[in-house]
Amino acid sequence: MTKREDGGYTFTATPEDFPKKHKAPVINIGIADTGKFIMTASNDTAVLIWNLKGQVLSTINTNQMNNTYAAISPCSRFVASCGFTPDVKVWEVCFGKKGDFQEVVRAFELKGHSAAVHFFAFSNDSRRMASVSKDGTWKLWDTDVEYKKQQDPYLLRTGRFQEASTMPCRLALSPDAQVLALASGSSIHLYNTRRGEKEECFEQVHGECITDLSFDITGRLLASCGDRAVRLFHNTPGYRAVMEEMQALLKRASNDSTRQRLQQQLNQAQEALKSLGALKK
Repeated sequence: MTKREDGGYTFTATPEDFPKKHKAPVINIGIADTGKFIMTASNDTAVLIWNLKGQVLSTINTNQMNNTYAAISPCSRFVASCGFTPDVKVWEVCFGKKGDFQEVVRAFELKGHSAAVHFFAFSNDSRRMASVSKDGTWKLWDTDVEYKKQQDPYLLRTGRFQEASTMPCRLALSPDAQVLALASGSSIHLYNTRRGEKEECFEQVHGECITDLSFDITGRLLASCGDRAVRLFHNTPGYRAVMEEMQALLKRASNDSTRQRLQQQLNQAQEALKSLGALKK
């Protein structure tokens, strides 16, 4: 790193920083939120775990014929991948109490699709995962399980998304896992994950295929990119999901303070939808 005349800094990478360990093109990279490791995945079957000094800590063979996507969970405990096989494989990256790397072990698998998995995503707390497959379905999973006791993830919901059977697609899961966004071609489809119903469809929002989707940390906005544009959408299905949840909780509320808090959240969601002209009567 060198200091420029304008006071800024220029970083020049050296060949020794991260040696070439992959034998095929790298398709994904991720940095754990804890800062403890970096993950890289190539389009063969290799996923590598590195420390921040460029040393390989572990090499994972996914046995998925070819990887199509890999990611680190928001909690930084897990690394997951999908590919040609009809499953999503998840590993735990284990560190000791002093922060020293120990090992990478198989945690669990998402099994239930009948064809290759295009894409998957974690909820913000890593307790839910969603996947979309070439079999024309999307699935929502409860991954808050005791996998060390051989407990498998629970399938919570399966929905139809026929577009996935004919073309690659991408997926984003809202932070609270209440809304699923699916992109195929240049269109975006939003689903309520509790009911499994499509609530919104934004057609031909880009001039070319959508290359990525992402919710913001609050879940209020959804961003997409494709061609030369980035577009933002209000997550109206997310507000409706909050309303449904608050209405259900209000019926079970046992004291006034709880009812007041829930009613306030319900009112806020209603006002947000009203301001967007999306409040259903």
